[in-house]
Amino acid sequence: MDFDIERMLYTLPAVIIGLGLHEWAHAFTAWKLGDVTAKEEGRVSFNPLRHLDPLGFIFIVFVGFGWAKPVRFNPENLSHPRRDRALIAAAGPVSNLLLGLAVLGFLKLLLMFLFTSMFIMNLPPKVLDVSLKILLHTAATNLGLFIFNILPVPPLDGSHIFFSSLKLDPATEARILKFGGLALFILILLENRLATGILPIHIFVNKVFSLFGFG
Repeated sequence: MDFDIERMLYTLPAVIIGLGLHEWAHAFTAWKLGDVTAKEEGRVSFNPLRHLDPLGFIFIVFVGFGWAKPVRFNPENLSHPRRDRALIAAAGPVSNLLLGLAVLGFLKLLLMFLFTSMFIMNLPPKVLDVSLKILLHTAATNLGLFIFNILPVPPLDGSHIFFSSLKLDPATEARILKFGGLALFILILLENRLATGILPIHIFVNKVFSLFGFG
């Protein structure tokens, strides 16, 4: 596979920020819902180093997808375990969606004033180019993290939201989760191999970009 160093330099900050925010949102929500497990483990932090998984980060760099350290919580400390489990799971993807929309909104305003702001006009072209590309990658990455993580495929957040609406016994859910990782891995491989793709990630990201006037 081709390893595009320049593209990776733009993408890595976006991925690190997106994954860090995602895991912080899980930890913060669990803490506010009554469980201090993530808080005591130092996960209620904006420091991305507290959330990155070394192996997952290596996969991000060399394969193009990866993962962060999952946030642990104790359902026994939650007032409404099923509901709160769904809220904790949803917090991560929603944080990515909000960040992606916020960055696109900021970019829209930035480009509106690009030719009228003396500060922006006086920036070196290379600095402006790199800054815009990082912002675009940050928006696209976080929108992608949102739509990807709400898929109801274990162990993604969407599966926890889905399972929280069902009354499955722990053994049945454990069996489903056991094979979920393999199914997800196959989906990612197919997505990377097929020209058209089978996941709605690019469709969603392009639709949102077009709403903000970006091609």
